[in-house]
Amino acid sequence: MLALGNTSPTRDLPLPNPEASDLPQHIAIIMDGNRRWAGARGLPKAAGHAVGARRVRAIVQACGERGIGHLTLFAFSTENWRRPLEEVRGLMRLLTLYLQKEIGDLNAQGVRLRVIGDTSKFDSRIQALIRDAVAATAHNRSITLNLALNYGGRWDILQAMKAWQAEHPALDASALDESALEPYLQLADGPPPDLMVRTGGESRMSNFLLWQMAYTELYFTDLLWPEFTPTELDKAIAWFAQRDRRFGGESTLRSPLDGQASA
Repeated sequence: MLALGNTSPTRDLPLPNPEASDLPQHIAIIMDGNRRWAGARGLPKAAGHAVGARRVRAIVQACGERGIGHLTLFAFSTENWRRPLEEVRGLMRLLTLYLQKEIGDLNAQGVRLRVIGDTSKFDSRIQALIRDAVAATAHNRSITLNLALNYGGRWDILQAMKAWQAEHPALDASALDESALEPYLQLADGPPPDLMVRTGGESRMSNFLLWQMAYTELYFTDLLWPEFTPTELDKAIAWFAQRDRRFGGESTLRSPLDGQASA
């Protein structure tokens, strides 16, 4: 496991307390490793994706139980269309099944489902299922689950700029600043991620929430997504609790020398 900025093991860190003030409000996850998990077991890629989809249920439930208010999962990127056609078709079948079968469980757990990304690229059936699932869970308040579908961070920034320009046709780009653009970005109505977890051993952002994760703590693990259990989630949260989040300012951690008189 590699946790950016901290390579010490997490096994001895205290497990998270749902009442603690240092819990992340928002966790974002890049769920990497389904295909490698299947390949290592001599299984087809579709089997890895199916096991990974079941892991989603466990992690959503675990986040709700731990008091995490927002969870964003990178489920299908704008680049994933480049994968083999049969694999993409399998992913669409899994997405369809999830949207059909999981709504009851999401409602039972108080999960509000949101979808970010350009859903116009999906077929009409999937678009309808997305609309129905979002509407069916809109009243839930325990945790917000954002599924990133056909999402890319560069696309997000570009579409936000286009939306701003469409609403301000008389203004040029010199009038645009961060606060003016942010309302047009995906996830604008929620907090930015505090903690990003990437499974699968890679240490990159892969075009995920590039604007929103400017100050996010980055946690990388060699575990493949189907192996990422609620216990591993606890390790990531415990690591996050040890971080000194300065946001460009001074440290919030007290030095052992603080308070000593200078010579």
